[in-house]
Amino acid sequence: MPSTRHAAAAEAFVAPPALPDADDRTRDRVLSAVLENGPVSAAELGDLLGFTPAAVRRHLDHLERSGVIEVKRVAKAGSGAGRPARRYVLSSQGQSTLGDDYLNIASSALRRLQELAGEEAVREYAEERFSDMERRYAPEVEAAGEDITARAMALSKALSRDRFVASAHSIEAKAPLPAALSSVQLCQGHCPIQRLAAEFPVFCDTETKVFSRLVGVDVRRLSTLAQGGHVCTTHIPTGRPAATASSDAAEQSGNPYQESNNQQGRP
Repeated sequence: MPSTRHAAAAEAFVAPPALPDADDRTRDRVLSAVLENGPVSAAELGDLLGFTPAAVRRHLDHLERSGVIEVKRVAKAGSGAGRPARRYVLSSQGQSTLGDDYLNIASSALRRLQELAGEEAVREYAEERFSDMERRYAPEVEAAGEDITARAMALSKALSRDRFVASAHSIEAKAPLPAALSSVQLCQGHCPIQRLAAEFPVFCDTETKVFSRLVGVDVRRLSTLAQGGHVCTTHIPTGRPAATASSDAAEQSGNPYQESNNQQGRP
């Protein structure tokens, strides 16, 4: 009669390797949907994925307990009263699972560069890094023509291709508000260098300037993932022709986004 130890070894030998179960695969879908559409409600996720309310809430509860998503309380549009709606977004932990390899090395290298050559050297490095983005995106944005909304949509598409999970939403000002208040809200649900940008805000500043030059209008950063926002949000006014706005932006010096960047921690 085989010993208990031998029996256990035989059982372990013949046992098939564990495979991801249906729940794991479904949770991956829910997590991806939160990334792409957040802040998003449970009901909206159910509609997007074809799940019952009970099913989607079960997966959301599991992801929330795991720390990869979190709840944001968002006031309902057009209503100043009532309980804020529950919306789901990726947490900082969830963002970090999407790929930030070598960021510790990069952060250490930039700190050393700052010690040896000063803040300006870090700024020059950030500008060099984002110059490649500007060079690659410019033909696509220019192909959209002079309409600022169309240019913002083209920029959003290019960002999504580079895994920024971007979206652009047009907000039309309605009477009695002047048409000049119309805008596009450009959102980025993922930042590959989030932890690096949190330590060196110059990366967010430089990216914002690139967006301004690409769309041809002075844009404003409303929030960033690096400073605690649930998405990076860029306000793009659409009430002026792109050519005029480009000239205005070209005349600016220094960092025209300082005031808005001071509020980046506000989601």
